[in-house]
Amino acid sequence: MQIDFTLVIEAYKKGMFPMAEDANSREVLWIEPKNRGIIELNEFKVPKSLKKTLKKRTFKIKVNTKFEQVIEACAKAVPGRELTWINAAIKTTYITLYEQGYAHCIECYKEENLVGGLYGVAIGGMFFGESMFSFEKDASKVALVHLVDRLIFGNFLIIDTQFITNHLRNFGAKEITQENFLIFLNRALPVQGDFLKYSPAGILKTELYP
Repeated sequence: MQIDFTLVIEAYKKGMFPMAEDANSREVLWIEPKNRGIIELNEFKVPKSLKKTLKKRTFKIKVNTKFEQVIEACAKAVPGRELTWINAAIKTTYITLYEQGYAHCIECYKEENLVGGLYGVAIGGMFFGESMFSFEKDASKVALVHLVDRLIFGNFLIIDTQFITNHLRNFGAKEITQENFLIFLNRALPVQGDFLKYSPAGILKTELYP
């Protein structure tokens, strides 16, 4: 099963997004939560503890080189997260979105091993964050920091985190009503964001956190 990728794009533009109940489900639900998590890029914060990791340059960052592996890692069951919402239909749909240039991923490597990352969808000046994973401490956090640098450089305004967590609050995320989210969304959609302006897909040649 696969959802028409154009339907997903239109849903995002209306403030909705697809999810499955769990990885084994055959159905996909369209979610429009009453409250929404967002990160305004000009309010993004890097926790002090993470700055130490960034200075060590523990991870190598790549972009859009292993999208399928990233989404598989995000869907993988791990201790404390035995079930995820990424089923087969979600995987195939977002791989198509990637092939069509809408979906993107940030990858963190350690000794050539993919140990963390995230993926989402870029439309206008909004990045719709979908999921992240980490097999090494701080790997997904480093991916998020790079994502924000890339989005700021590419003229984006907001990250939609869908839901809010204490983890995301540490980075400046906040919870707003769906009604207010639609105001932010309508402000961001006309903006011409460029996800690849920072650097083309592949190994990054610049690092903003020496």
